[in-house]
Amino acid sequence: MNYISYIHEFEGKYLSKYACKSADTRGREKPLEPCALRTEFSRDRDRIIHCKSFRRLKHKTQVFLSPEGDHYRTRLTHTLEVAQIARTVSRALRLNEDLTEAIALGHDLGHTPFGHAGERALGDCYKFDHAEQGLRVVDVLEYDFKGMNLTFEVRDGILNHTSRGKPATLEAAVVSYADRIAYINHDIDDAVRGGIITPSDIPVEFTEVLGKSHGARINNMITDVVANSFGKPQISMSANYKAAMDGIRDFMFRNVYTGSLAKAEEAKAVTMLKSLFEFFVKNPQQIPAGFGLLPAPVEQKVCDYIASMSDRYAVSIFEKYFLPKGWDRE
Repeated sequence: MNYISYIHEFEGKYLSKYACKSADTRGREKPLEPCALRTEFSRDRDRIIHCKSFRRLKHKTQVFLSPEGDHYRTRLTHTLEVAQIARTVSRALRLNEDLTEAIALGHDLGHTPFGHAGERALGDCYKFDHAEQGLRVVDVLEYDFKGMNLTFEVRDGILNHTSRGKPATLEAAVVSYADRIAYINHDIDDAVRGGIITPSDIPVEFTEVLGKSHGARINNMITDVVANSFGKPQISMSANYKAAMDGIRDFMFRNVYTGSLAKAEEAKAVTMLKSLFEFFVKNPQQIPAGFGLLPAPVEQKVCDYIASMSDRYAVSIFEKYFLPKGWDRE
């Protein structure tokens, strides 16, 4: 059985005319021999799942730094929630689930330790954007600095997953919406768990539209995206849902993302990463060889190295170079 031909035939018959068919991929920079069982997008998904950058996401902050508890989100669990939401939307819209999943699983590979606080720290030191860094991870840094050689469509989706991006496929646009739906709702859940806000603090004009519980909001937002996008060449929300989503996001920025007790330690993380940046720029010989040999300015090499760190590894490197050690003559 020619399995790939069967998948291509199935996609041609079942998927929306606006879907990105596996047979129509714009391909890779370096062509590969076709796989007998997987489409090119499936192969990209598998490459992402098995790469080191993906595994390190489990020890990278989502919103709350070093939370005391097992149930707060990390960058990895956020990624999995985005992938679940994105696949649900993609399936309902008859888009390419394999492409959607690959983009969703890879969308945050470029994130720094300590979440957006780390991104701000590196952005203050040098030009840095986690979406652009994500593309650099898959193009340059992964697979022992040879790059992962992913398809154009997955690379485009990683680069354009933020709200300001202009993705080339509807699948990537789905991931962009899924990212926002996921983080708004799970950050509310985590903030309530941490005692930062209570459910009754959320303005009623938003909960009346989106829903009064975590599950209801996710279900309603997904349903609205599907209802407003089905059979259309674009992904969108209805005007009242979009306004409510933006409103609840603003509420989270005012009450959780900035100034709350849960964010009190962020200044220390920023100071630590800026100190590491300055140290490695002045001492490039201390950068590990793989990063140090990259054909890039030293500032870019340092950003590559620091952005790759997990939270706990960044702390250990800071301790190594900045904290005094005991001395024993023996």
